[in-house]
Amino acid sequence: MPIRLAENFRAVFYAPFYAAQALGFYGREGIDIEMINSSIPGDAVNSLLTGAIDITWGGPMRVMKARDRNHHSPLVCFGEVVGRDPFYLVGRSDPAAFKLADLQRLRFAAVAEVPTPWMCLQHDLRERGIDPGRVRRAADRPMAENLAALQAGELDVVQLFEPYVSMALQEDARVLYAAAARGPTVYTTFITTHQAIERHSMAFAGMQRALAGTLRWITGHRTDELAEVTRPFFPDEPRAILASALERYRQAEIWSESSEVSRQGFARLAESLLSGGFISRLPRYDDCVVQTRW
Repeated sequence: MPIRLAENFRAVFYAPFYAAQALGFYGREGIDIEMINSSIPGDAVNSLLTGAIDITWGGPMRVMKARDRNHHSPLVCFGEVVGRDPFYLVGRSDPAAFKLADLQRLRFAAVAEVPTPWMCLQHDLRERGIDPGRVRRAADRPMAENLAALQAGELDVVQLFEPYVSMALQEDARVLYAAAARGPTVYTTFITTHQAIERHSMAFAGMQRALAGTLRWITGHRTDELAEVTRPFFPDEPRAILASALERYRQAEIWSESSEVSRQGFARLAESLLSGGFISRLPRYDDCVVQTRW
């Protein structure tokens, strides 16, 4: 069964998707995956709507946003893979003394490439009685530039994902806050359309089984083995950095144990997007998530 699968963008926390391909889990389900690169986050969603691809992976926030704009949006998600927030706050402060309220007085840069990290962080702030508007964020720049600014002493705290976190720690920075610690927040699932599910339900069921098998493989193997399997997808990353990044994510338990989309994690993401003004009303789980009991 040939399936056109577009990656969202290249990121270490998507390791299970790359491992499923490299270890042949899709092939064992009789699925021939054509992996299509998508260098711009969210760009694959447009290809879904035009029928240029069959399925992609990414944040359910895109399904929520589409539903907010159009109640009849065909976009749906299934198959949770990343169930916790993979972003960190990194700086040179004492982690034991750092509090999120400190961001009001520190030179801080949030992630600019995608909206979800800041949406989730600003909701964390609100829950602590902190007005996100009082946090003076630096001008939008890519994470690589923010890391360089931190190293140059131009910023105090930056919001990063791996491998930038491991790179920062090599330069004596410290993890001040792990967003995964807040608990379930559905971050990555498969995204497709109702029409594509009608055409490819058997293949999609196989893809979900393939990812479930991959997650079990990750649980039963060492991090250095996962690093070796996924290394071809990150040829420019030093082996030690990649292994460090994957181990940090393993310890943070960002990869889901169950492929069912968590209702708790869905609600947390939706509440964050609503409080940040990204959507205008809370979406219904059953409108956005396909119950995959194929």
